[in-house]
Amino acid sequence: MAHAYTNALIHETSPYLLQHAHNPVNWEAWKPEVLERAKKENKLLLISIGYAACHWCHVMEHECFEDEDVATIMNAHFINIKIDREERPDVDHIYMDALQMMTGSGGWPLNIVALPDGRPFWGATYVKKKDWINILMQLSNAHRKSPQKVQEYAHNLAEGIRAVNLVENQNDLQLFRSEQLAEAVNNWSRYFDTFLGGYKRAPKFMMPVNLNFLLHYGMSEGDENILEYVHTTLTKMAWGGIFDHVGGGFSRYSVDTKWHVPHFEKMLYDNGQLISLYAKAYATTKNELYKTTAAQTIAFVEKELMHPNFGFYSSLDADSLTEMGKLEEGAYYVWQEEQLKALLGKNFEIFKDYFNINSYGHWEHGNYVLIRDEPTEKIAKKHAIEINELSRIINSSLDRLNAERNKRNRPRLDDKMLTSWNGLMLNGLVDAYRYLDNDSYLELALKNANFILENLLQPDGGLWHNHKNGKSTINGYLEDYASVIEAFIGLYEVTFDEQWLAHANELTSYCQENFLDSESGMFFFTSKQDDFVIRRTIETTDNVVPASNSIMAKNLFRLSKLFPDEDYQETALQLLKNVQHNFEKGAQNHANWLELLLFFDQQFYEIAVVGEAFKENTKALSSHYLPNTILAATRQESTLGILQNRYSPDKTLIFICEKGACKLPVSTVDEAIGQLAK
Repeated sequence: MAHAYTNALIHETSPYLLQHAHNPVNWEAWKPEVLERAKKENKLLLISIGYAACHWCHVMEHECFEDEDVATIMNAHFINIKIDREERPDVDHIYMDALQMMTGSGGWPLNIVALPDGRPFWGATYVKKKDWINILMQLSNAHRKSPQKVQEYAHNLAEGIRAVNLVENQNDLQLFRSEQLAEAVNNWSRYFDTFLGGYKRAPKFMMPVNLNFLLHYGMSEGDENILEYVHTTLTKMAWGGIFDHVGGGFSRYSVDTKWHVPHFEKMLYDNGQLISLYAKAYATTKNELYKTTAAQTIAFVEKELMHPNFGFYSSLDADSLTEMGKLEEGAYYVWQEEQLKALLGKNFEIFKDYFNINSYGHWEHGNYVLIRDEPTEKIAKKHAIEINELSRIINSSLDRLNAERNKRNRPRLDDKMLTSWNGLMLNGLVDAYRYLDNDSYLELALKNANFILENLLQPDGGLWHNHKNGKSTINGYLEDYASVIEAFIGLYEVTFDEQWLAHANELTSYCQENFLDSESGMFFFTSKQDDFVIRRTIETTDNVVPASNSIMAKNLFRLSKLFPDEDYQETALQLLKNVQHNFEKGAQNHANWLELLLFFDQQFYEIAVVGEAFKENTKALSSHYLPNTILAATRQESTLGILQNRYSPDKTLIFICEKGACKLPVSTVDEAIGQLAK
């Protein structure tokens, strides 16, 4: 197909950037040489940040960036830079902070106008064509006629961007106490929607980080109210339209309070974390809904987001083409009642009740998004059938819909592979194997881990951030190291192959050398080897994905139990103290840190298993939800101090240890669990 326009993005690998390669706008990627040219030409930067699965990014592209009149203005007055936020989270951090400081809110597309040196002075999200043209002309004129005013505003904003990210060394502080934590959780719980789960608002995000902490907290404290909230949320999410009942996997968020109508993009980072969360929840309850949800999510990722070499892609778009050839949000996923009647025949009435083909499940324009709101038992009783028969009808109906849906135009795939998100998915697979007892999950986890080693590890021992078409081009960020280290520690705990622990330890040492800020004691988001604009970010706030510093802190704590000669625990404690002043009023934004606090505040055990039956015993131990433990095991020999000189030829021994001091060894898993309970 011949294109009227082609810009510099044609040389990029990001699907999001390539989507803009034939805009009439002279887009360029974020590169040092582009910024240098802007300075030489004294031309303003127009920076537009988005991602492939972003619905409003596509809308603005169609309305503005594909328009020749708009492009003429943009090309004449600006150097135009298009950024994939998933490839360049470091740049996204800076300009998202700027936008929030200027407007009080944020989102994508994130549009920024900045001075040639990158200091911003204007920002907005989605803007209509007419307004966009007017704004660009006003900004260009302001810079030409009143450069001093613009410079002064940009200078002050840049100072604010630096200040908002400052972290002070708080080594002298006492650690947050358990009473303070209880109060912080109580304050947080005021926002809980105890009927529908999540928070009392819309849109609703799933926030697996928060639910993971609350599950741990509820179990360790015996807090039934917290646990009831967690399980209500997990159930309503799995029943909701935010979960794809036909093909598996979760969308990013729902636009309503009942988890019904999703923003239909599906992200790897959500699904990887939710697999882990549902597997842990299953371990605490044996609720089959949780096991099924995790299994169907893994099946979705395998089918839709996996490269033949076992790396995982980033996302599926919210939009797809209708039968009329129109790009429409959710078109791939929704159903009309007449379609369902024709497809399901005599099973329709039961299916209708089960998935609310009624006013509760209606979205818009006669389209339904499947949603449950009653237990299987209640539906079976209503229709006077056995639960097994109901399950058979529902499963065969969903199979029929899946076959029909496969004929539709599929959502667009973002097929770049990101190291950090692969780490999150790998960790999900490890937890699924640990708690759901399915060997295929471990096989897939090992294949993905080897993909990471073979494709994302640099010759100097560092990591790449991205990979596509056999190429990696962006140096790794702290999030890449943190998530891979966490997954490799977990992989050791289910395989006891010490290479994974060695890789985790080596990557941790690399982070200490290349990312650690000696002044604050925190880790920078970018390597000291890399360029930055305005500031080198320190990421501390847990969001949908945990902060890279909080993951690193937990990694350091866990590794300290197996490598006690290192200063890992001291570094983890320093990191925790530096952020704990945020816990009282902002617990919901620091949930991963709060789990680390539980590690420090409560008893944390090292479990060492040595002997011929070590695999059988560790598998039985691992099926229990034991978050305040780390597991090490070997048949006879090991490089780990905790496993040395513990072998007995006639029996397999289990040692429950705390800070290296061990209780008398036992020979059965039940006895070991009993020692942990004391």
